[in-house]
Amino acid sequence: MSDYSVNTNCSLSPLELYEKVTAQGNEVRSLKSKKASKEDIDAAVNKLLTLKLEYKTVTGKAYEAGSPPTNDTPISNSEPLKVNDDEDFVDPWSVHTSSAKGVDYDKLIVRFGSSKIENELIERIERVTGCKAHHFLRRGIFFSHRDMHQILDAYESKKSFYLYTGRGPSSDAMHVGHLIPFIFTKWLQDVFDVPLIIQLTDDEKYLWKELTPEACHGYAIENAKDIIACGFDVNKTFIFSDLDYMGSSPSFYKNVVKIQKHVTFNQVKGIFGFTDSDCIGKISFPAIQAAPSFSNSFPQVFNNRTDIPCLIPCAIDQDPYFRMTRDVAPRIGYIKPALMHSTFFPALQGAQTKMSASDPNSSIFLTDTAKQIKTKINKHAFSGGKDSIEEHRRLGGNCDVDVSYMYLTFFFEDDEKLEKIRQDYTSGTMLTGELKSILIQTLQPLIAEHQARRQAVTDEVVKQFMSPRKLAFNF
Repeated sequence: MSDYSVNTNCSLSPLELYEKVTAQGNEVRSLKSKKASKEDIDAAVNKLLTLKLEYKTVTGKAYEAGSPPTNDTPISNSEPLKVNDDEDFVDPWSVHTSSAKGVDYDKLIVRFGSSKIENELIERIERVTGCKAHHFLRRGIFFSHRDMHQILDAYESKKSFYLYTGRGPSSDAMHVGHLIPFIFTKWLQDVFDVPLIIQLTDDEKYLWKELTPEACHGYAIENAKDIIACGFDVNKTFIFSDLDYMGSSPSFYKNVVKIQKHVTFNQVKGIFGFTDSDCIGKISFPAIQAAPSFSNSFPQVFNNRTDIPCLIPCAIDQDPYFRMTRDVAPRIGYIKPALMHSTFFPALQGAQTKMSASDPNSSIFLTDTAKQIKTKINKHAFSGGKDSIEEHRRLGGNCDVDVSYMYLTFFFEDDEKLEKIRQDYTSGTMLTGELKSILIQTLQPLIAEHQARRQAVTDEVVKQFMSPRKLAFNF
């Protein structure tokens, strides 16, 4: 699964981009007038939106029909992409917002066509499992879903399902933001007692990054150790590297080919914003990330059955892959995967972007020492406090933009104490330094414990998790 980098037609002049946007707009109108299929129209519309964003990136102005650019020289592209408050940009590689509060997730739900995780659904999960909802659910960190009620319907009818999530291994060190889907997936596996498939997309990283296949595969093995250290059960979990598994599983590759046949080049360009200069590996990769959504991709686990539903916990930026998957599924005779979407884990510098593994000061890494954690938080964590102690005592801090408080919502489990922290900081009773100190005291033992568990993960343990085999379930 993906990291972030902006993918734009920066080699085109503003006028050339303007002409491309105009032509794509005409294409959308033509498809609608011809009553083309919904997937073709949606793909064309997505491509139009991508082109409009690229035009704005290059010119600094929104596209206006009939008003070609007067200056054909692109603006500097060295600054981060700027968007209006209501124009959050989210795709599998890029996340941008100008709001210090971060992405407007309610608007994203509407734009992506998913469903909000309401209290009714959380209460139903508690009733079905007999367990209190994870604090990621209670606090809206996992906030959106597709077809979760159908998963619960199946479970209540004594029918099994399986979990699928993944990681794109672009470095040997993961940061705390990478833990979020795995912490939640571990909880889901524990309360539902179901199989788990974890995909390591080392092939994707080779295609997108300036790395060798050997380096990407090495990162996959190292990342697997961090994932295993989250506490997954080897008898219930299969972890695989694409570079390993694709060549040894005819069933998996057969599903990849089926998916590829049912997604047109026009559709994949519209969904993901690929251009004519992208390598064909990128264009075909989405089918590889889609294939684990279907149970017969893993015959050793599911006994070649095609009727086992799949639930995918992931960050909302991965949704385009699985919208494509859900569109293809009924056309190749499979069940649509269900999804649960999480919010983004913000960078230390603020919620406008996510943590980045390429910027050591934007992230708390799982390899950081207690001293490094303290230094990074004190030096780099964006504060919602006021400029002076006197002003802060009088006006209070802003938890909506304070990164230390945001991090506590992820890792501080006591709801009552967290609410007391919010009240004290908002009222000015608690200062920024005190809030940062609470975060430091929360993360230091959490990461130290993770490091100790990882130390116990040997190469032999990794091999056990990554060996294709029957798990502790009968299908």
